[in-house]
Amino acid sequence: MADFVPGLHGAPASNGTVTEMDDFFQRLPKAELHLHLEGSVEPETLHELDPSTPVEDFRAIYSYPDFDAFLKAFGAVGKCLRTPVDYALITRRLLERLAAQNVRYAEITLSAGVVLWKEQEFAPIFDAVHDAACGSSVEVRWIVDAVRQFGVEQAMRVAELAAERVGRGVVAFGIGGSEERGPAEWFTEVFAFARRSGLRLTAHAGESMGPASIWAALRLGAERIGHGISAIDDPELIRHLRDHQIPLEVCITSNLVTGVVKSLHEHPIRRLYDAGVPIVLNSDDPAMFGCTLTGEYRLAARAFGFSETELCGIAENAFRYAFR
Repeated sequence: MADFVPGLHGAPASNGTVTEMDDFFQRLPKAELHLHLEGSVEPETLHELDPSTPVEDFRAIYSYPDFDAFLKAFGAVGKCLRTPVDYALITRRLLERLAAQNVRYAEITLSAGVVLWKEQEFAPIFDAVHDAACGSSVEVRWIVDAVRQFGVEQAMRVAELAAERVGRGVVAFGIGGSEERGPAEWFTEVFAFARRSGLRLTAHAGESMGPASIWAALRLGAERIGHGISAIDDPELIRHLRDHQIPLEVCITSNLVTGVVKSLHEHPIRRLYDAGVPIVLNSDDPAMFGCTLTGEYRLAARAFGFSETELCGIAENAFRYAFR
């Protein structure tokens, strides 16, 4: 992937002032690997789609005391997306924001599981987002995602939809949602089918549950782990991730907002990094968590002491471990 990142090492170093550090974070060429399309929709965009509803009503959706409440809010945002035109608009708005942050490449997760839950037809929605992305300066690939708690049958249907679009920018199949209500062991055959179909594999795991959830995702064949922060509690798992170079898609602000980490001080990103686990920084659901990818790099520096050299390495990881 290095040939895709011209000038990454050439990102001008700052000499330490706040302004110059901020310039460094902005200039740094970035890739985003853990980014949900539906979670990128700003309340103002929902109002643009439905001007009859006050924007304040949409903003009220974006408040959640815990992880389960966040999942319900994610579903509520999804319900606001009614047509392929809606999906095209949110794709364009997201890519505008990514381009403004010097994001060069993005693997955007499209929740086909939510589309099927809404009883919408997936094909025209995918066509709309695919076409909307074609005009962007950001190189886009798609991860088609099933919702764990919706069960195996729907997940297999999602995997089939992903497999049908391998030649149209879909690079991977994944599972998200509730680890507790949709254990990884359910999806063994689904992941096997996806692999046979030429899809790469990822899974949300170790976000709201412990290391056993990550081990289960690895047994499915997951090549990257979404979140994975509970790995810090299992030294054997840490060694496995390090030795097999299995990256964790870490989303600091997301973990704080959903309450899976109680405070910034408790977040294990620094300890995971220092243990040699490959780390990639991501925004996850930037509109729903009030964050940006650039802001996640800034937070890593200011709260956890990551140096510019370390952050350049983390940025390179995002290109290195991409599924393109």
